Amino acid sequence: MTVTTTSPTRFATSADGTVIAYDVTGTGPAVVVVEGALCQRTMGTAKELVPLLSEHHTVFAYDRRGRGESGPGSSSYAVEREVEDLLAVLEVAGPDAFVVGASSGAVLVLEALRAGARVRRAALYEAPLIVDDTHVPNDPDLGRRTQQLVSAGRRGEAVKLFLRTVGVPAAGLVVMRMMPVWKKLCGLAHTLPHDYAIVLPHQQGQPLPAGHLSGITVPVLVIVGGKSPTYLKNAQAAVAAALPNGTLRELPGQTHMVRGRATVPALRDFWAG
Repeated sequence: MTVTTTSPTRFATSADGTVIAYDVTGTGPAVVVVEGALCQRTMGTAKELVPLLSEHHTVFAYDRRGRGESGPGSSSYAVEREVEDLLAVLEVAGPDAFVVGASSGAVLVLEALRAGARVRRAALYEAPLIVDDTHVPNDPDLGRRTQQLVSAGRRGEAVKLFLRTVGVPAAGLVVMRMMPVWKKLCGLAHTLPHDYAIVLPHQQGQPLPAGHLSGITVPVLVIVGGKSPTYLKNAQAAVAAALPNGTLRELPGQTHMVRGRATVPALRDFWAG
């Protein structure tokens, strides 16, 4: 599918009727970008990747459910519904689309591929898994604790809990709370339990279950930053090894934060492969 446009917001309808908002930018083979936690299409991975990817691709950037202009869905969250949201966007993009997911979005891409999503190739940027003893397991109760904070109107505390969990130091939290982005992060706090539901089962210090990814036959690029911690490097190596057609690539000098100028050349190389 080839489109030449920077579109106003468009909408796809997920299997349960939830409306999913997306933008279409650029010209060329389709690429769908899947955001991680506390991100939406105007303030996350897409903001970094779209300006560069759209030079050679038609880029579909969408708001995951409950974020931006997408609907909230039902009150009862299930990972399967988020998979269906991604499948709805992929259906619009076409069966030859590429897909790239970052952080929890990378795990969501894996779940969609396990569910039979049709794509040409997929790329994963640092799926935040803990598959060995190089990092303590994350509290499996984080989702429930976060939901309690959000329900009590303590969105800032929910965001702080998440940021502490991913390793942001106390001084960094003080600085972030004084920045304009803090209000936007708090506005997305209610979606954090969704991300925990996606990633926490694979953040318990245990190897990936045998055969968990063996049904994914499309080529998958697994990216890790050269400055990222050991546990993330080990996790990406484990994912790449578990995929029948996985390739691991380390980007020198990069961290868990996606940077377009470092990441897009790697994606272009892989898409062209």
